[in-house]
Amino acid sequence: MPLALAQLQDLRDRISDRLRPWSRSAQFWVRAADIYTSYKVCQLREGFVKDEDEREAMWEQQHELGAQKMYSLCSELGGLFLKAAQILGKPDLAPMAWVKRLVTLCDQAPATPFDVVRDVVEKQFGKNFDDIFEFFDVEPVGSASIAQVHRARLKLSKTDVAVKVQHPGAEHLMMVDIRNMQAMALFLQKYDINFDLFSATKEMEKQICYEFDFVREARAMERIREFLRVTNKKPPVMVPRVIPGMVSREVLVMEFIKGTPIMNLGNEMAKRGIDPGGKVAAMAKQKILSDLTLAYGQMILKDGFFHADPHPGNILICKDTEVALLDYGQVKEMPEDLRLAYANLVVAMADDDFLRAEESFRELGIRTWAISDNKLEELFQLSLRMFDTRLPPGVTVMSPFADDSSLNKIGVESFPEELFSVLRTIQLLRGLTVGMGLTFSCAKHWRPIAEEALLKAGRQSASKSRRQNRSFLRRLFW
Repeated sequence: MPLALAQLQDLRDRISDRLRPWSRSAQFWVRAADIYTSYKVCQLREGFVKDEDEREAMWEQQHELGAQKMYSLCSELGGLFLKAAQILGKPDLAPMAWVKRLVTLCDQAPATPFDVVRDVVEKQFGKNFDDIFEFFDVEPVGSASIAQVHRARLKLSKTDVAVKVQHPGAEHLMMVDIRNMQAMALFLQKYDINFDLFSATKEMEKQICYEFDFVREARAMERIREFLRVTNKKPPVMVPRVIPGMVSREVLVMEFIKGTPIMNLGNEMAKRGIDPGGKVAAMAKQKILSDLTLAYGQMILKDGFFHADPHPGNILICKDTEVALLDYGQVKEMPEDLRLAYANLVVAMADDDFLRAEESFRELGIRTWAISDNKLEELFQLSLRMFDTRLPPGVTVMSPFADDSSLNKIGVESFPEELFSVLRTIQLLRGLTVGMGLTFSCAKHWRPIAEEALLKAGRQSASKSRRQNRSFLRRLFW
């Protein structure tokens, strides 16, 4: 009888595993359709309301409702939707009501039980768990969509380490999620948004597959750590050191870096008697952002190989405002021609060079179609919204998809998949800039690095481009 019961339970489990993707897809589409429809109804109702204050109040109420529904979708389904929450939970991409709800989901994925973690570690390393660790905190430091991290101490070397362990079964469910998101992207870009969203989801699919290979992540971490070391007298950010011989596809052991998550920086300053809105705090924030921006400028423009996931949960502030950059599951290597084309765009944005920006868009393979008569200016404004962190005076939110966005005047027909990691990185850096209350242009800070990359490749100098631009304007207006 016990054997028969065990066999029955095994059959139930197998049927449940087979049905789970279908059930998950059904839950997604029911919830997504509900959110989408509620916004469309609000959009329709808006046409019958003449009072501007009443319309604004109506949209605020809709955003609150939509935020709660999106929070429920992301938190209850988890997986890839927690990553979606990281992307959407920023003031330059979503309404503030959404930001306040979704930002709380950072590192809030359900944790894998400790006995399962123990089994995964022993299976991956082929050793007894207690022979590896002198101490292992059963409560994870953080749990995300793909893996969770525990603090531990190695038995032989007495080294404090961070142990990253994959959630079993997460990869299969994420592939189900990405297919659903791709279908949704095709629908939205056909009926609502003048942007190639499908290519974004294709790049996301590629990156997610990479994230499940911790051996690849360890190599990426060591490559970036060494690059920043040889490029600078003192690296602008700290990169964890991989523990040799303690890496497998599902488990990664690295040095433990102690610090304050950047999201908690204001609270930590207040605890130490520093006014988060004062001059001392502003100087510290400026240094943090400058160091982080320098590291990204060097990675993207100098090497072409960069950390592509600088959301707040991956950034720690350590002693003396040193910045530590964590989690190298998402990295990107740009082709040489794309790296140089992007360097050209950086110089164009830094110099407010409209013609050079248009030239760079063509070189990058971004195909656009004009809805506006003033195409050159709108194209330049679109480049700033997409690829720079600066904000106009008095503006705290600048979304590519806002009503006044250049996307409503310049449609993006085709966007290279390889560029989405750069785009996402810039959007995340802008979110940090806004969150710190600073005005900061990464293009202006990156200009010397971009110019150096172009000159090294034998490309024309920025000064030559500006002379050509002035000559063009003289011919045009005189």
